[in-house]
Amino acid sequence: MRIETGVAPTNSVEIAYEDMGSVDDPAVLLIMGLSAQLTLWPMDFCTRLVDAGYRVIRIDNRDIGLSTKMTGQKVRGSQILRLIRHEFGMSSDVPYTIVDMAADAVGVLDHLDIDSVHVVGASMGGMITQVFAGSYPERTDSVGILFSSTNEPFLPPPDPRALLPLIGGVGKDATKDEIIAHSAKTLATIGSPGYRTPLEEQLEIAQVMYERNYNPSGVIRQMAAITGTGSLRPYAKKITAPTTVIHGTADKLVRPACGKAIARAVPDAELTLIDGMAHDLPAALLDRISGIILANFARARAA
Repeated sequence: MRIETGVAPTNSVEIAYEDMGSVDDPAVLLIMGLSAQLTLWPMDFCTRLVDAGYRVIRIDNRDIGLSTKMTGQKVRGSQILRLIRHEFGMSSDVPYTIVDMAADAVGVLDHLDIDSVHVVGASMGGMITQVFAGSYPERTDSVGILFSSTNEPFLPPPDPRALLPLIGGVGKDATKDEIIAHSAKTLATIGSPGYRTPLEEQLEIAQVMYERNYNPSGVIRQMAAITGTGSLRPYAKKITAPTTVIHGTADKLVRPACGKAIARAVPDAELTLIDGMAHDLPAALLDRISGIILANFARARAA
């Protein structure tokens, strides 16, 4: 399988990408979530899409992985106030927003000379996907959103036990082994209770991420982008491409009600709730998840 890596200059930043499959096949853009590098899209998932006849591009969002770090841009003001405004669907002054990150993704397509894509986003990536599809309908063939939210008012907040390890880190004096162990524990905490990933695999995933890049300050800015952008419902309501929403019933980080909110907001969206699934892509569910995504691609072709 052809796999090429590169960096796309876009929107005053550089976005790292991995491009696999035939350039003549319809393109799929995969966008990951908060603190998540492109490597968190399982290669087995990507291979399923390539084998089905698609060109797959997965990207590092700004401030993570091999993409530009927004070093020097401070998150100012009260985090508590931003969270309160976030709960009411209100925006705040932050270094960049989800809207900026959607523009980054468009720039990757321009760099690769791709007119339109099937865009699939997970968690924060699903938020970016809503803005992308709502703002650039001519670039959007279909939409897949996994365990994400519209961030509209009065949705249930995350369980602090799931959120705090993700944004808290282990301190600036932590060793490599301590950082990797913390990351693996965090993946396990937000992972699917019905489809547990063995600890050894979580440690391998965490080590790959650490050795590829470690930028805890970027996570703070990405979190501020989520809490600072405001409600995404106005973008979701503008989506015209065939849309499928997948959410786990056991997700404590982004509650199932948040996925249901997306499905209500996007016209004619299809919603799948998976028992025992939480905030990850466990190997045991890749067949089912890829099948749902591929069926939505087919729905787009038939439209």
